[in-house]
Amino acid sequence: MSTTPERPPAPEPVTSGAGPTIHPEHHTRRRYEVRHRTTYTYEDYVTDSFGRALLRPRETPQQRIVEHEAVVTPDPHIITEHVDHFGNHSSFYEVRTPHTVLEVSKTSVLEIEWPAPDMERLDAWTVAEVAEAIADGEGIDRAEAAQYRLPSTLVDIAPEVIAYSAGILPPDRPFGSALVALYADIYRDFTYAKGTTSVKTTLPELLAGREGVCQDFAHLAVGCLRAVGIPGRYVSGYIETRPPPGQVKLEGSDASHAWAAAMTPDGDWVDLDPTNNHFADSRYLTTGWGRDFRDVSPIKGVIFSEGSGSRLEVGVDVIRLGEGDPRERGTAGGDGHQ
Repeated sequence: MSTTPERPPAPEPVTSGAGPTIHPEHHTRRRYEVRHRTTYTYEDYVTDSFGRALLRPRETPQQRIVEHEAVVTPDPHIITEHVDHFGNHSSFYEVRTPHTVLEVSKTSVLEIEWPAPDMERLDAWTVAEVAEAIADGEGIDRAEAAQYRLPSTLVDIAPEVIAYSAGILPPDRPFGSALVALYADIYRDFTYAKGTTSVKTTLPELLAGREGVCQDFAHLAVGCLRAVGIPGRYVSGYIETRPPPGQVKLEGSDASHAWAAAMTPDGDWVDLDPTNNHFADSRYLTTGWGRDFRDVSPIKGVIFSEGSGSRLEVGVDVIRLGEGDPRERGTAGGDGHQ
């Protein structure tokens, strides 16, 4: 089951000439509080519920966890946490109390500071040189690189993907400029449209329809990178959004978000957002990453019940601390990747 978020607004044009326009104010240190609540309401009693969720965000070079709390209601009989294959914090819960409502919520306080991309460093390599250096494997985690170069369930390197990537990532293009072209071309070529795709949509279907949502565009960016031999990973998290001028921000109206990241020959990663046409910056908060959406689904599980119907509600708030609370209490259809 999946719901999809509104396209987070790109507040300004971000490209100028061959490279991105860097806004220093988007690369400053700041703190956010993130609240994510998922509520399932069932038509009949559920006797047992088993679930796996990415509740705790991960520490990254750009992100420090200040506080974190997760609550499952009714109280679970078992709740455990482990670090999965990709380094994400994965929680397992088991609720055996009969219930008609299951709520999984988390509240995190994060300190964020993303540096601006070093375009001079990135452009010192061509696309072909990046792919060759990573294939050689000197000074990088070869296993990590390999798993993000291979096709995955939702990122099939089909002929259509190879053809689309060839025009964006030619071998002789400087690497940094190629990454700008990757997010800019997807932003230009595709229409953001809720309800036109699902988590099962293939990349050839997306390329044929030319419309989708952030998870689709992230999958396509990852597929293009892998098509030319560059490791690409799918990143799940949140982005700070602002309401249009003159409007208030409703409580629960934010959403989870998805973007892509490309490995460099030094083994680090550059995050880019084709949904919003720019590199990731200090407005981006990371929950986890993997090969595609299936590796970082926020919550999934199995229930036992005699009933056949259920309703899903998701509410997300991303609040920048120290600037007041811009939200207004009310009913809002906060959508997320579920």
